[in-house]
Amino acid sequence: MSSSIFLFFTIIFFSSSFVAESIVPSSKTFKFKNRGDFGKDMVEYDAHYRALSLFNSPFQLCFYNKTPNAFTLALRMGLVESQSIFRWVWDANRGNPVRENATLTFSTDGNLVLADVDGKIAWQTGTANKGVVGLDLLSNGNIVLYDNHGKFIWQSFEHPSDTLLVGQSLYPNGPNRIISRTSDVDESEGPYSLVLGKHRLNLYLKRKNLKKPLLYYTSAWFGTSQGRMTQVLFNTAPESEEAYAYELTLEYFISNHSSSGRSILGRPKYNSTLSFLRLGSDGSLKIYTLYDRVVYANWEVTFSLFDLITGNDGISQCLLPSRCGSFGVCEDEQCVACPTVKGLLGWSKNCAPPPQRKCNIGKPNKVDYFKIVGVQHFMNDYSKGEGSLKLAECRDKCSEDCECLGFFYEQDSSKCFLAPVLGTLYKVDDYLPRVAYIKL
Repeated sequence: MSSSIFLFFTIIFFSSSFVAESIVPSSKTFKFKNRGDFGKDMVEYDAHYRALSLFNSPFQLCFYNKTPNAFTLALRMGLVESQSIFRWVWDANRGNPVRENATLTFSTDGNLVLADVDGKIAWQTGTANKGVVGLDLLSNGNIVLYDNHGKFIWQSFEHPSDTLLVGQSLYPNGPNRIISRTSDVDESEGPYSLVLGKHRLNLYLKRKNLKKPLLYYTSAWFGTSQGRMTQVLFNTAPESEEAYAYELTLEYFISNHSSSGRSILGRPKYNSTLSFLRLGSDGSLKIYTLYDRVVYANWEVTFSLFDLITGNDGISQCLLPSRCGSFGVCEDEQCVACPTVKGLLGWSKNCAPPPQRKCNIGKPNKVDYFKIVGVQHFMNDYSKGEGSLKLAECRDKCSEDCECLGFFYEQDSSKCFLAPVLGTLYKVDDYLPRVAYIKL
């Protein structure tokens, strides 16, 4: 017993000593300061930027800002000799910008730290004294901190923002989602997310007033029925040894770590290794591919989920929750009307649901509604609501629910769907007896 305990503590001691002695050589440490002239290349969001020396074509680490004195540490992707724009494919300090003279430091303890000008830490890898001996930006865009054996102690691929690069994966117990930006001006986390579920990928909309996110897209095409998924990999490869065309795919893996299928998202007729999958600030899902043989405008949209023309699944843009703003009607990919008490009026960006009275939870609320015939909610395909209910019963449920902004009633099936968010309503065929009632 005594010998076993002694051996155990000896192993622990030497293991701890080994980690403590595994430090970053001073020749590999650095400290970058956010100051100096801005770069002259065109970059996404019409931002200003300062490029750092951490570079591996077509990727480079930079400080960029869209608003004065509010900088994000980010990875840009593009070709220096190109006249097209550089794209931002990873953010470190999302929603927590730093100012002029902020510093990015990689010290001998193996921690990568972004500190504001006042010394306050804005972001870090949290890898101090964990055996890190070096940092590298790989050719696939993955920033890695590694130990003496080449094992990754930390990697940016495990901390995605709104983008997946080729070779990057989602895992149930790891990075299981990407989250959109708020807007082109605001890079903080937005309301949309692409989430890895048990058997498929799902798209969700989140609002502050909601208890849980709303599902706005899912499909058996976006997953597998062979078992619970343990990994989804965004990848690309040539169709054959002789082919010029490449396949852009999502590959699905199940519990025994074997491949269980894939979705082919696009087939560019050139090498599509320089691609990324992005969840847009409007909830769209697209693949952008860099075609290096074209000097000007060399980014192509090689997949767009909500696009009847290019999307393999043929999903209408009218199913995007904010396609026509906070309250508009969409038909044939176009915003066509603003719903009002007086009827459907011409659409504009100012379309908005009617203001709401104060709602008393648990007490009777006198509520009026106005009616819109022939429209559906963006969630109707995935949440059928309750049934079978009479129209008056459906109305009462919405009136008693302070989160309900309106209800959608299917007259043929007597289904009742309560809507906590309105957003874009899409027109349906006249023979479908669908009616919306919007709370006043």
